[in-house]
Amino acid sequence: MRRNIFICLLIFSITLLGCANSDTISENKGEGVIKINAETAKKRLDNEENIILVDVRTPEEYKEEHIKNAILLPIDTISEKAEEVIPDKEATYFVYCRTGNRSATASAQLVEMGYKNIFDLGGIIDWPYEKASGL
Repeated sequence: MRRNIFICLLIFSITLLGCANSDTISENKGEGVIKINAETAKKRLDNEENIILVDVRTPEEYKEEHIKNAILLPIDTISEKAEEVIPDKEATYFVYCRTGNRSATASAQLVEMGYKNIFDLGGIIDWPYEKASGL
């Protein structure tokens, strides 16, 4: 009987851990890319000063519309320009594009280059908050 209770508790605990929301993690600690949703990102941006938004779309897309205060680092320039544009590999970066495909690729590339706190915000199309235009 005790063994069955122990097994049930163990399975329940493992299930709860598997359902933990990675968006609540405050730092990546160099363990890879973490997905973050717009709501969690907005809360963190409003409450933390040192988060850097990185837009990996084209200059034309950025000029048309971007998240306020985002830095432009087009995906095709990451390997040559990342260390110049975003030199602090320990800083926290929220990376986004239009739909989430380029941000996933760019985030993985940045982690591979040694950046420690990379969060994939996905696409600007899912950002319901204030946006800016122009360069």
